[in-house]
Amino acid sequence: MNTQKQINELTYEVIGCAIEVHKHLGAGLLESIYHQCLIEELKSKNINYQSELKLPIIYKGKDLETDFRCDLFIENCLVVELKSVSEIHPMHDAQLLTYMKLLKAPKGIIINFNCKNIFKEGQKTYVNEYFKYLK
Repeated sequence: MNTQKQINELTYEVIGCAIEVHKHLGAGLLESIYHQCLIEELKSKNINYQSELKLPIIYKGKDLETDFRCDLFIENCLVVELKSVSEIHPMHDAQLLTYMKLLKAPKGIIINFNCKNIFKEGQKTYVNEYFKYLK
């Protein structure tokens, strides 16, 4: 994915996959269940992803051994952080933005399955400086 248009289309497709999962399961389950079901949807659409990707933490030039992971890294350009919470808090936003920075990903989505409607209230999308440099 190397254009804003392609990344936006991918984002739309991923949110569609989340809506499909939510339509079948509804709200109220554990995040891990939604995670596995969303992976099945991504597979069915032939969307490449990495699940539970370990993020690199380099401090003062030293690569640290940490267990810092993002839920999904899709097509090497889109970070997806899954939640099943009553509301998305600013710390969730900060978490996603940090993952995007560490992975040099231009776009990210928080998807909260504990809602009535994923499209209207269950997702937040972010772009960063990497996105604006894409054509």
